[in-house]
Amino acid sequence: MISFSGVCKRYPGGREALHDVTFSIERGEFVFVAGHTGAGKTTLLKLVAALERPSAGAVIVAGQNVGALRPAAVPYLRRNLGLVFQNQKLLYDRSVFDNVMLPLAFGDLPEREAARRARAALEKVGLAGRERANPIELSGGEQQRLAIARAVVNRPAVLLADEPTANLDAAAASAVLELFAAFHRVGVTVLIATHDEGLIARAGHRVLRLAAGRLAA
Repeated sequence: MISFSGVCKRYPGGREALHDVTFSIERGEFVFVAGHTGAGKTTLLKLVAALERPSAGAVIVAGQNVGALRPAAVPYLRRNLGLVFQNQKLLYDRSVFDNVMLPLAFGDLPEREAARRARAALEKVGLAGRERANPIELSGGEQQRLAIARAVVNRPAVLLADEPTANLDAAAASAVLELFAAFHRVGVTVLIATHDEGLIARAGHRVLRLAAGRLAA
């Protein structure tokens, strides 16, 4: 599902965020990307989502060479990806329900089917009773679950998350981890970047470890 081959990412000024990174992730795997702050975890996820392009090497996602995609093709790639980043980018000028509906506004689903999917996603993450609330009324854990609902409403094949439990207490973090595990059980490929070794130990999945932009283990 995801393949990196000799991938490097350099930024203006010469800083190299990733250097010669090679790995592959099979369809339906659950994988953690671990490492200290600045190790390159977020950059790696951004390359998968075509938010960044590699400076060298090849990033292949679902058979497509991300670095060679035309800008017009990128939205079609992302329809198969669910993205959950630290800055959740929730919209506080609209309801919980409307936040989840937003990704469906760019597709061709009939409005009734889109609404059904949005409600199903909210029910999956335990927010079925909060549809009319404003996101600012939610707790930190609920906001993260809302971000996950929005990420999965398009039924993506791949779910990417960057430090999804960083600002949560232990109970909320466990609940969020169980959500990812539930999506994994139905065949979604899950890739989570985290520095939380406790989270990694509890889950027991494969781990890619980055150190200073290199794949260390």
